[in-house]
Amino acid sequence: MNELLDLSIVGPAFIAGLIVLSTHVPLGQEVLKRGIIFIDLAIAQVAGLGVIAAHAMDWDPNGLEVQIAAVGAALAAAIGLNWTEKRWPSIQEPLIGILFILAATGGILLLSGNPHGSEHLKELLVGQILWQSYSSLMPLALLYAVTLIIWFKLRDRFGPLTFYLVFAVVVTASVQVVGIYLVFASLIIPALATTGLRRGNRLMLGYLIGVVSYLAGIIISFYMDLPTGAVIVWSMAAVAILVGVLISDKRPQG
Repeated sequence: MNELLDLSIVGPAFIAGLIVLSTHVPLGQEVLKRGIIFIDLAIAQVAGLGVIAAHAMDWDPNGLEVQIAAVGAALAAAIGLNWTEKRWPSIQEPLIGILFILAATGGILLLSGNPHGSEHLKELLVGQILWQSYSSLMPLALLYAVTLIIWFKLRDRFGPLTFYLVFAVVVTASVQVVGIYLVFASLIIPALATTGLRRGNRLMLGYLIGVVSYLAGIIISFYMDLPTGAVIVWSMAAVAILVGVLISDKRPQG
């Protein structure tokens, strides 16, 4: 416990968390508003399936082909879900669940003959947030800056499809940094914990929950030598419960 934090590891990890939160908090609120809570898991799993497929074809893990495969798979799923929302809105959530389970089992099938399959699957689920560097996060920061401009300034002009396309791109990038579990937590937990507040306050409070959770989770995992992504998820749940209790008397009754 006397070991000092290694800022060369903890610093980039925390910055990665801030970058992810920048888009996930507002998008998470939109997910709750639409009532399609598991779309983040489904799109993340589809993006992961694209990555797994690229690995199965022995493509360079750091090459452009892998990113194209991941983004292409996620965008195809997003466009498909936008279509099903228009055609069968009453069963959109079950369709999202089916998409998730197909993508998840598809990944398992593709990894079944890979001796390192369990390792790849673990990386996909819990992420590699501690392996980030400041330079590796620059493209992610630029991408999210563009998507935030589109989301806050242009979404009304382009219609409902904007949500699905922005969501697909953002989740595809995030899942390769923080993993599927933390993508889901970052989208849903801050949004759910702040449902009783006005819109402006909800956004700021959601960001605060995320920032405190990432910082606490990274520090705890560093000192206790535990998987960082999993610890952050638990930290976020604990912070969200505390916030929920503190603001419960401000929520509208009935």
